[in-house]
Amino acid sequence: MSRLIHHSKFMIYRFSIATSRNGRFLSTGPDKSGGPDGSAKTDKVEEAETVEVPPPPTEKEALNRGLTVASLSRSGRSSIQESWANSVIWHQGNLFSTDSWKDVLKGVTSIISCVGGFGSNSEMYKINGTANINAIRAASEEGVKRFVYISAADFGVVNYLLKGYYEGKRAAETELLTRYPYGGVILRPGFIHGTRHVGSMKLPLSVIGSPLEMVLQHAKPLTQVPLVGPLLTPPVSVNAVAKVAVRAATDPVFPPGIVDVYGILRYSQQR
Repeated sequence: MSRLIHHSKFMIYRFSIATSRNGRFLSTGPDKSGGPDGSAKTDKVEEAETVEVPPPPTEKEALNRGLTVASLSRSGRSSIQESWANSVIWHQGNLFSTDSWKDVLKGVTSIISCVGGFGSNSEMYKINGTANINAIRAASEEGVKRFVYISAADFGVVNYLLKGYYEGKRAAETELLTRYPYGGVILRPGFIHGTRHVGSMKLPLSVIGSPLEMVLQHAKPLTQVPLVGPLLTPPVSVNAVAKVAVRAATDPVFPPGIVDVYGILRYSQQR
């Protein structure tokens, strides 16, 4: 594991790892495994796992801050062809098999998890809940000081339609707040907009997301309207989420707890 001269490590769960000025940073992204009975139904879950947009570019944001970054996922190296990806240390591992990646946590001081996905209710619970809980527990046992989890905002009636998704997210949040009362941060963005890559095509979701963000961020009272209010939660850019996630993982005075979309927007505008 390479280090910065500041000798600190930062990790992102895609799974991903990075080195900060004062510690090592790990970040994780979507893990593609798990069936409803606990067995690995990889094909089915991979097929069902369609996230709204690509996971926040936490690795790139961390590199821009001068951190040494590593990433852990089932596939290992990302298909990203941009030059900055060559500066990331890519690891391969499965969150449902702790032995395949736990050694990667040695020396890590901070973690970001972007793990999540869709499928049946049981599959969604396993991907969004169990996988993240495994990561949180392993990090806590290894002595990792800070853990940032990119969760999801409540969307009222949508929560019931995606019951396994939200129950898994909230179970992971509970585990994080229990294990990391002083160093755990939960980000709850709504729709994340950016550029989505679908094969060789690029879908500029910001064309829709950015104007909506500008309008809805000033309409917070409307989100209190029963049933439909949560659907008016403002979108947030993928870069804003990444910026706040990296700051939360590396800034020891960043307050622990839940940060809603309005908090994400506020923190992202700070230097």
